[in-house]
Amino acid sequence: MNIISLKSPNYSKKTRNTKKIRFIIIHYTGMQSVRASINRLTNSKHKVSCHYLIDRNGKIFQMVADNKIAWHAGKSKWGKLENLNNNSIGIELENKGHRFGYQQFSKKQINVLVKLCVKLKKRYRIKNRFILGHSDIAPLRKSDPGEKFPWFKFEKRKIGIRRSLGKKSYSFKNLNSKNLRNIFFKNIYKIGYRYFSKDKHLKTDKLVVKSFQRRFRQKRVNGKIDQECLEISANLAKNS
Repeated sequence: MNIISLKSPNYSKKTRNTKKIRFIIIHYTGMQSVRASINRLTNSKHKVSCHYLIDRNGKIFQMVADNKIAWHAGKSKWGKLENLNNNSIGIELENKGHRFGYQQFSKKQINVLVKLCVKLKKRYRIKNRFILGHSDIAPLRKSDPGEKFPWFKFEKRKIGIRRSLGKKSYSFKNLNSKNLRNIFFKNIYKIGYRYFSKDKHLKTDKLVVKSFQRRFRQKRVNGKIDQECLEISANLAKNS
């Protein structure tokens, strides 16, 4: 695997113990070109970076060494852990994103990403449940890598959390909106999602639901909890 060195100044200078690396976090650049993305990620004024950037032609650029803390996740939570920069490898994929014309990810890009994730997963013994999208760990702020990211290709290679409908666990018709909401959020809390209350409705709930849908129910991202969302969340919770 050919990796091009392209150093960013935006990282914590203290070397970390690589045993602390527990997550892979996948992003999209959300900018109009790879050149613009590189300029931002290597500019000390912006204070943002990643460990790896993969362009649409499948070229991999390493910007920060694995044993350094890159500034890619920002304010974030998953399960009991917060501020996931400390414990993660951040991978950016060139894509214009929702703001500038969200694209399908290229085949070359995804094939290279899969190979890189397999390598990192093995090297640092990263568990599948800790291979996540940026919106999973920061659902109130982020929507990347988004609903066009092909998580199913990861599942085929046994990378990441496996989605399954499985057997029906609930009678959707017999649930009122409050019970539906509470069951769903208790399920996704068990998976690792945060930034909500398990029992109390918040105005930001819709953003968390959309984040879940972008990952596990990509064909309909509307922020509404329905039967399919409930079943997927229930089966994921069972296997967590």
